[in-house]
Amino acid sequence: MKTTISQVSRHVEQEITIGVWLANKRSSGKIKFLQLRDGTGFIQGVVVKSEVSEEAWEKASELTQESSFYVKGIVREDHRSPSGFELTVTDLTVLQIASDYPITPKEHGTEFLMDNRHLWLRSSRQHAILRIRNEIIRATYHFFNEQGFIKVDPPILTGSSAEGTTDLFHTKYFDRDAYLSQSGQLYMEAAAMAFGKVFSFGPTFRAEKSKTRRHLIEFWMIEPEMAFIEHEESLVIQEQYVTYVVQSVLENCKLELKALDRDTTKLEMIKAPFPRITYDKAVELLKEKGFDDIEWGEDFGAPHETAIAESFDKPVFITHYPTAIKSFYMKPDPEREDVVLCADLIAPEGYGEIIGGSQRIDDLQLLEERYSEHKLTDPAYEWYLELRKYGSVPHSGFGLGLERTVAWISGTEHVRETIPFPRLLNRIYP
Repeated sequence: MKTTISQVSRHVEQEITIGVWLANKRSSGKIKFLQLRDGTGFIQGVVVKSEVSEEAWEKASELTQESSFYVKGIVREDHRSPSGFELTVTDLTVLQIASDYPITPKEHGTEFLMDNRHLWLRSSRQHAILRIRNEIIRATYHFFNEQGFIKVDPPILTGSSAEGTTDLFHTKYFDRDAYLSQSGQLYMEAAAMAFGKVFSFGPTFRAEKSKTRRHLIEFWMIEPEMAFIEHEESLVIQEQYVTYVVQSVLENCKLELKALDRDTTKLEMIKAPFPRITYDKAVELLKEKGFDDIEWGEDFGAPHETAIAESFDKPVFITHYPTAIKSFYMKPDPEREDVVLCADLIAPEGYGEIIGGSQRIDDLQLLEERYSEHKLTDPAYEWYLELRKYGSVPHSGFGLGLERTVAWISGTEHVRETIPFPRLLNRIYP
């Protein structure tokens, strides 16, 4: 019976066959311990010389790291094993003996591992991180589908930008200028006017010459947009979404979190509602913490976000940023025009902003004024204005950066490990 490591619990005391790679091997006299992986998980295979044929024993002796083979064995319960199971090997069929595999159990430098990212993905740590990433994606689709959202795919090549053309990758679209998308938001607003509640999930690009542990050149965003939803209602949806994702990872990625030594007690505290402070209060808090250089009207950097987050056990919303430092489409607070109806959600433990969102301007005249102020004279933006001409309604949206969220939930220090093939300032290989 051919199966997978993830399904061995269904076959206790039965003989099964699994296609595997050898992650590691050690011997103790007439017993060999094979650390096996098949993509779905890891399990130990035990080869006892007296219980297998001489041919099978010799094959097991020849196995090298990352050799591929079919292993046949009987599933045993073993509470010492992280998975709770072990495989008593009865036979194996070798597919390939690997030689000189470059990533060994010893320590390697970051650049070496990044050069070998195509192989580094096989390690137990990277396997755990990317399975958590997969669970976050699965939970995202489930949450928004259950909430009545429609998935819409915005273009990657665009003639305009949600934030202006700074830090964009420019290309030629035949005889026109085009850019790699830094956000699908503007298109998602159009979709929301057609379907009510929509979300997208796709790659975005920022040509920022940044080398921090929080930044990638290419990263993935989840971007919901919602018609007839105002700022406060949007915040509730955001905290419900993040809570759902965290709880899904806790429930479905126990082995992965354990493999990463993640302190899950901190994640268990992540339940809505989340605390909220205004930008004004955040500036006051920073000054109390010794950040005397920060002045009202300045944007927050990573040290500021970390200092603010340290005052809370949950993610914290910072709301009502100054109009001057936020994007042209954000709606001003009706009671105070120098700030906008927006919020950044700051993750705990120093992981920084994971969500940025706002209520969007729905008044045509005000949006035209913002166009003028931001010198958005390009005809490529005309269609966006038309959304306010034909049945404009209050609407809000937000964007969650997947890689930062994976880093936070998995407890991973640098976002380069939270995407299969990271694109960094100095790296486009492999």
